[in-house]
Amino acid sequence: MSNRSGKNSLRPGSSARATTFTISQLAEEFNITTRAIRYYEDQGLLSTLRRGNRRIYSRRDRVRLGLILRGKRLGFSLNDTRELFDLYDHAPTEDAQMSRFMNLLSERRALLQQQMQDIRAILSEIEVAEADCQRTMSVRKRNAAAKAGETEIAQTEQA
Repeated sequence: MSNRSGKNSLRPGSSARATTFTISQLAEEFNITTRAIRYYEDQGLLSTLRRGNRRIYSRRDRVRLGLILRGKRLGFSLNDTRELFDLYDHAPTEDAQMSRFMNLLSERRALLQQQMQDIRAILSEIEVAEADCQRTMSVRKRNAAAKAGETEIAQTEQA
């Protein structure tokens, strides 16, 4: 589709087969802020082309942004993600990248398992503390009821 100037009137990323995307389009697609995308760019995880003062991102950047966000959900640091990107950039056969990724996943699993054990221990401690509080409250209620009963008897005897 062309306009009168002969230029393509489609905005970057506006078709399903788009090869370029604006920062706003990526932010909307991935439900993140444009500031986050600029941060990933500043960290060297994304590269951008400039058209005037507009940032234009490639399909490669779009895929990388998805991988960055997936890595975050898995608990990977940006340095871990950068390392995987560097491995892929220098050895795209994927063997080194897949091996490192498997190691990162194993490390993450071990950390999560330890955290799960810690959480179970803390939950157990919370249950004990709650039971202690319940017992204390029950004793106080019984004592208060007994004291109220004694007061009522004393008042009846005085009358």
